[in-house]
Amino acid sequence: MKSDTISYKNIYYPPGGILLWIIIFLELFTFGIALIAMVYSSKEAPELFHESRLYLNSTIGVVNTFFLIVSGFFMAVSVHNLKQQKLDKTKLFLKLTMLGGLLFLALKGYEYFDKIDAGFNIGYNTFFKYYWMLTLFHVVHVIVGLVILASVYFGLSKTNSTTKLEDVEASAAFWHMCDLIWLLLFPIIYLLF
Repeated sequence: MKSDTISYKNIYYPPGGILLWIIIFLELFTFGIALIAMVYSSKEAPELFHESRLYLNSTIGVVNTFFLIVSGFFMAVSVHNLKQQKLDKTKLFLKLTMLGGLLFLALKGYEYFDKIDAGFNIGYNTFFKYYWMLTLFHVVHVIVGLVILASVYFGLSKTNSTTKLEDVEASAAFWHMCDLIWLLLFPIIYLLF
């Protein structure tokens, strides 16, 4: 009987809670629609999209992909350690997760300043309109994710912490959503056109 209850709970109450997963699916849907619109627009002006994409630095995109994938791995290790009740390791890997996010933002900021300096702003052409809207929207998600991770970290650091496993799992689910969105954005924006 207990295994049925656990199974029922896992289906209707996934890690982080059902509301968080609804938000994640809505975010993925939103990004998906925007990416489809970008691909559709590229069919109307393939040369413009191809020439514009060549102004992007795919090496920066690859390094940022590495930062987020490694960061996502550290987040998974953090959750695993919390389940093993290894609080010090949980906090260590949570810090490494946040470091990956901060490195992503630093490199993205460098890329943004490079594009602005070269005159490739949001009004430059259709490709850069999509580039700026999609990547900035993703950056906002990374910043929100870092705020969530920091609050979980400081919650776990309190002497009488009320932070639960579900809180850490919810932050992990949000962080992995940021990873997944980037894994959709990177190849389409940096490599496809």
